[in-house]
Amino acid sequence: MINKLVKKIQKTNAPVVVGLDPMLSYVPKHILDKAFAEYGETLEGAAEAIWQYNKGIVDATYDLIPAVKPQIAMYEQFGIPGLQAFQKTVQYCKEKDLVIIGDVKRGDIGSTSAAYATGHLGKIQVGSNTYSLFDEDFATVNPYLGTDGVKPFVDVCKEEKKGLFILVKTSNPSSGEFQDRLIDGRPLYEWVGEQVDRWGSEHMGDQYSYIGAVVGATYPEMGKILRDIMPKSYILVPGYGAQGGTAEGLRPYFNEDGLGAIVNSSRGIICAYKQEQYAQFGEENYADASRQAVIDMIEDINSIF
Repeated sequence: MINKLVKKIQKTNAPVVVGLDPMLSYVPKHILDKAFAEYGETLEGAAEAIWQYNKGIVDATYDLIPAVKPQIAMYEQFGIPGLQAFQKTVQYCKEKDLVIIGDVKRGDIGSTSAAYATGHLGKIQVGSNTYSLFDEDFATVNPYLGTDGVKPFVDVCKEEKKGLFILVKTSNPSSGEFQDRLIDGRPLYEWVGEQVDRWGSEHMGDQYSYIGAVVGATYPEMGKILRDIMPKSYILVPGYGAQGGTAEGLRPYFNEDGLGAIVNSSRGIICAYKQEQYAQFGEENYADASRQAVIDMIEDINSIF
C-alpha cells in the first residue's frame, strides 16, 4: 500500500491528506435539518449528518488528493451509529480510489493488539467465512508499550500489504512532557524513531517502508533530525494550518526527491466555509470551499520545492 500512496502523491502532485474529523458543530444546517427530519435528534440522525457531510467533501476533493485520514474518535462519540458512519466513509473513499489512513492510535500488547490490527487492517475468520471489517489501508499506532504492542500490527500489515504510521513526535503542546525526556543524553522521540526505522527495514516497499511515522509540523527542527534517523519511513505530518505549522517549516520532513512526507489538514479543509477567506462560498456550498482550500494547500506546500 505504501507503493500506491507514493504513486498517488506523484500523480496528483499533492503530498496532502484530508483529515475527515467531523464534529456536529461543523455540519451545515441544511444537512443537519435533513438528517434530523429523517431520523430525529438521535444518534442515528447525528451519524447520518456526519456521513452526508463527509460524502460532500470527498465528492468535491477526491480528484485532487491521494489520501484521507478519518479520526475514529469523532465517530465513536456517537456510539454504534457513529461507527457505522465511519465504516461508510471508509468504504466510500475506497470506491473513489483514495488511500485511507485510519487515525485510530491503537496500542496494547499481545492478543489485544492483534485484535485491533485485525479489526482495522486485517481479516477475521467466522466459521467458514472471512470478513474484512473497517479495512483501512494504514493505521496510526502508539508505540509506547514497546515491540509487544507494535509487532502484531506489523504481522498483519505483512499479510495484507498494508501500513502503519507510528507516533514518534506529536504536534500537541504537552508532547514534550514525555517525548522530549532525555535518555542517555538523547530525547525519547529519537530512540522511538530509531526503533521505527528498524521495524520498517523488515517491511519495505519499492522505495519506502510500509512502517511510517507521525511527526508534528509544529517541531521542524525535530522533524529534520527524525528525517535523517528514518530515511525510508514516510512521515505523516499533522499540525499544518490550524495548529500553527507552516509550509516553510515542512521542508525538513521531505527527502530531496520531494517525497517522504504527507501533510494532514483537518479543520482547515473540512471547515473551510467558516473561514473568512472562503466565506464567499457560503454554508450551502461548503464542499466547494473545501475544494478551494485543498487547492490552496497544495499550492502552498509545493511552493517549498
